[in-house]
Amino acid sequence: MSEPHIVIIGGGFSGAAVAVHLLRDAQTSLRITVIEPREVPGLGVAYSAADPAHRINVPAARMQLSGEDEGAFERWYRQQESYRRDTDARRPDGSVYPQRGEFGRYVAEAFFTAAQKQLGRVMHLRDTAIAWQDNQVITAQGKRIFADRVVLAVSHPPPDLPKEVRAIAGHPRLIANPWVAGALENIPLDANVAIAGTALSMADVVASLSRLGHRGTLLAFSRHGLLSRANAAAGLPKWQADYSTGTLRQRLRQIREDIARAAVSGLPWQVVLDEVRSQGQSIWQQLSEREQRQFLRHLRRFWDVHRYRIAPQVADAIASREQAGLLTVLAARLKTVTAKENHLRLQLAVRGDALRDLNVDYLILTTGPAHATLTESQPFLRDLRAQGLIRPDVLGLGIDVDARSQTLNAQGEPSTTFLVSGPAARGRFGELMGLPQVADHAQAVARELLLTLSARCPAV
Repeated sequence: MSEPHIVIIGGGFSGAAVAVHLLRDAQTSLRITVIEPREVPGLGVAYSAADPAHRINVPAARMQLSGEDEGAFERWYRQQESYRRDTDARRPDGSVYPQRGEFGRYVAEAFFTAAQKQLGRVMHLRDTAIAWQDNQVITAQGKRIFADRVVLAVSHPPPDLPKEVRAIAGHPRLIANPWVAGALENIPLDANVAIAGTALSMADVVASLSRLGHRGTLLAFSRHGLLSRANAAAGLPKWQADYSTGTLRQRLRQIREDIARAAVSGLPWQVVLDEVRSQGQSIWQQLSEREQRQFLRHLRRFWDVHRYRIAPQVADAIASREQAGLLTVLAARLKTVTAKENHLRLQLAVRGDALRDLNVDYLILTTGPAHATLTESQPFLRDLRAQGLIRPDVLGLGIDVDARSQTLNAQGEPSTTFLVSGPAARGRFGELMGLPQVADHAQAVARELLLTLSARCPAV
């Protein structure tokens, strides 16, 4: 019998982590092909950041692959030359916040270490999957790769260009994708800049501009004007609570009461939210679809800025700008943008106020991925959807899957061929955007693959 062949579409953190767990846990031989156009698996969108101002958003001690000892990444990082060079990574409380690419290097090293033990059975193909035909993945370079199982470890879709700015698409003073290498470097140091969006991506842009020495004014705006919060100091006791029962409203009340109780004990709200996060997947799956929609409509914006926090170095950059009067944050909506000879004219509908017109030198978009269009964002996903092999989830968060992470086809039937690893499955699992949940999900997908292929992993 030939060895099972697993093809992983996407070699960011999720895809590389699935491969690592397959290689570590398989008790029989198998072949793995990771299709990822980047040079090195493990980096993806999140951890391929080259800007030294972009740091992981939690202490290094809390990041590792699933199943590894707590602090595995931090111990690895402290042995690297980059740790000795980057004194800004170290915080007074003893925690460490490395540059984001360091965690990508850690995952890549784990991938190559595991792959070396299976010489000839693991391939990283620098290519892009575009179609599925006769149980074969077809790539942009014309390769046809037979697959017994396919893991969709796809990255976040690119942001939609807001309709208000489409008329000036391509204008040199509109930066629609600040993650393109060098996108911010040509902004004059004294330029007045507006940033659409106020969450994590906006925080990264402010940190980058600060590193580049920018001294002009910044105006960040979003519908609610909510900024991502900072992490608490390291070493705080773990909050113990059970949020497994009750309606969405009852759970919200319990969380608020616990935050008040924590404050009486001298503990910050972060310890309570960390406990909620640890139970996030079970909470989400217990909610009715109606409650899930209520959460997405009314609460997600508040959850996101408290759950997905920023590194203290980034928080310092934002606070410094605000204290100097160089950063203003508004709850406002962009109504129109007009390109003038040497500037852009914005009209903002400010919450609770009249329309406001202002001139800026540049407009940067940090409005986040267009998750609702994920299945239309990549050729391979478009082809699978056109064949009725996958479908979007009902909440518009990604790809519809069952409890085993198997995709559901157009008729709602589970597939034994396609599985999803990572954020694209969060419609089912809820909390699937940050570690450790994404790491745990990658391990669960690997175990599901091994079980269905009878390449059983050790008992858990």
